[in-house]
Amino acid sequence: MTSLRQIEANRRNAQLSTGPVTEEGKRRSRLNGLTAETIIDALDDAEDYAAFEMAVTADYDAQSAVERELVLRLASLLWRLRRATAIESGLFRIQARHLIDFRQRRLVHQNIIESMYRDAVATEDTRQNEDEATASLDIGSQSTVETAHQSADLTRAFVRLSNLPTYPLDRLSRYEATLWRQACQILFTLRCLDQRKPWQGLRLR
Repeated sequence: MTSLRQIEANRRNAQLSTGPVTEEGKRRSRLNGLTAETIIDALDDAEDYAAFEMAVTADYDAQSAVERELVLRLASLLWRLRRATAIESGLFRIQARHLIDFRQRRLVHQNIIESMYRDAVATEDTRQNEDEATASLDIGSQSTVETAHQSADLTRAFVRLSNLPTYPLDRLSRYEATLWRQACQILFTLRCLDQRKPWQGLRLR
């Protein structure tokens, strides 16, 4: 059992502690606890997360240690949901890079074949006719064609990601669903705690 004298001594010692003084010490202190579990140094910006956490906690008037822990946990979950969105964008970006590389290789191969064919059988008149036909195309329709290509490319990227043996989109979807479920549970708990406060005030009167 801890004696009253020991408790008072611990309180006095706690008051003498001013916390970290240097910037490095303050940075490490900010990464303690739940923040350390949420932030990945190589991928996340601790300053951005600190600002995000402050924005979330500003929406709640945490009156107890339990409420504060719940709000901090909510900020952590919402940050991970943002990270999941970035992961999804990254997956599509990787597939887009694969599509572009494939088209570039195919175009180079096609240009080589066409060049060999023109050198063998094409005449100057044929080349001139081809140039005139290309120049007569409606330039205004190019934007529509590009939009159609982008939509088709997005569909192809989705199909390729869905057919990968590791099923990254399916796993990411389950990950997001788990985070959302936990976030909803915390929001429900915070609402219940907030509704209890008026009754607590009546009991104190």
